[in-house]
Amino acid sequence: MFREPCDENVIRAGAERSTCTKSRGRWILAATILASSMAFIDGTVVNVALPALQSNLNATAVDVQWVIEAYSLLLSAFLLVGGSLGDHYGRRRIFLIGVAIFAIASAACGLSSNIQQLIAARAFQGFVEGETLARRMVLGAGAALDEPDLQREVDIEGRPVTIALRRHDGRKGGTR
Repeated sequence: MFREPCDENVIRAGAERSTCTKSRGRWILAATILASSMAFIDGTVVNVALPALQSNLNATAVDVQWVIEAYSLLLSAFLLVGGSLGDHYGRRRIFLIGVAIFAIASAACGLSSNIQQLIAARAFQGFVEGETLARRMVLGAGAALDEPDLQREVDIEGRPVTIALRRHDGRKGGTR
């Protein structure tokens, strides 16, 4: 009888235990929250800067739409692949490489001299974010030592996201 490789890995894996101390887990959580914040801030800055980008780079409305959509498209396309890479090569390694490459991709966005370069750099950012997003979540959750800690840590990581989303009111074009 043939079994799927994932089924066999689940059977072999057993229960997962955190190998880090509680104080080290806090640092891991802080690093994953900062990395998440980096991506959220990046998205906010791009959305706020779209009118200036459009005029400075002589872009059309379609071009500006692609600045956003190229990122989202590649993020969603590579999210599962990123989780798999972390399983094969190690969560920490993929996380660190991803954060470093995301910073490089952000610099490429800032140095773009035309709209096509910006769209390509944003697509690359989306690819890298897709590769590291799943790892950030699992790495942060794995830092918790027990169920109450895990619930508290997810709550802590979710607060900045909630605040960021609630502060922006797109209908009025400002903050509440």
